[in-house]
Amino acid sequence: MKHPAEAGIGASRVMLRSRDPLAPDACMPSHDPLPPLSCLRAFEAAARHGSFTQAGSELHLTQSAVSRQIKRLESDLGRPLFERHYDGLRLTPAGEHYFRVVQRLLRDLRDETARLRRRGDDRQLTLASSPTIASIWLARQLPDFQRAHPDIEIRVLTVEDPHRLDLAEFDLGIYYHVQNEVDPPGVYADAIFEQESVAAVCSPVYLERHGQILDPAALLTRHTLMVVEDHYHDWLTWELWFRELGLAWQPPTHTLRANSFQLLMNATLAGQGITLGWMRLLAAELDQGTLVQALPQTLPSRGRLSLFTPEHRHLTEPMRAFREWVLR
Repeated sequence: MKHPAEAGIGASRVMLRSRDPLAPDACMPSHDPLPPLSCLRAFEAAARHGSFTQAGSELHLTQSAVSRQIKRLESDLGRPLFERHYDGLRLTPAGEHYFRVVQRLLRDLRDETARLRRRGDDRQLTLASSPTIASIWLARQLPDFQRAHPDIEIRVLTVEDPHRLDLAEFDLGIYYHVQNEVDPPGVYADAIFEQESVAAVCSPVYLERHGQILDPAALLTRHTLMVVEDHYHDWLTWELWFRELGLAWQPPTHTLRANSFQLLMNATLAGQGITLGWMRLLAAELDQGTLVQALPQTLPSRGRLSLFTPEHRHLTEPMRAFREWVLR
């Protein structure tokens, strides 16, 4: 249910008693063809989310502040931009057209601003990834790319939740992608690994301390399982792994829980427990013997390690070079 204030604009034009031209959220008088950026940002976010409350959360504003900016923008334009329905906000035909124009202009402005701010100008490539993928997989792969392209300056931005990515802050992203569940807005995904499997893994040190694991049921009663909390629907849970393999499930007796898969992976390497791991992502650790499979069972991964490319972004030469290299 939407906030009551979201139903307060209606289809009629809203007239303001007074307007302070110096106020940060005030729209310009009608003789000025350009409304302030703050009004346009509020409108774009509200139209994208279908909610003043969610737009306010994204922009770090109160719901009422977003509502005021939309009212002032509608007053300045002389027509409503939203219709109120029982299930939320909907754009009017004029609002739909205005949204497409404003969204494109704001995106272009963000992209160009970010490009001008970047050090190294067009030779810099900013890669966004989760801390785990960046430290375990990407850091191992980048030396090959840098040897092939020594003139490209690499910058890595770690963001755990792909939905928190700011499209203006990075060029390309590398995340596990579960279609229709982990689809950050404004990007498209290309699979880096076409096939991937998930297995229970641990360090040889753990097996030396606790002995070989004879069957899956022993995991739940005699061993410590690493459990990721607050995951973003791209992680496979222990319960799902057991059930999809047709194994009996019960809550494990011993767990080590954290909201960071990177922390749990480091604990696994240190011999503190058993975690679910992606076999291709951890190929180097498995080849070197710092990790081993605790059980022979594997399950096809729900997601694929994928390259995120912002939609409608002009591909720079470094972006093209990295896309070709990583997808090859």
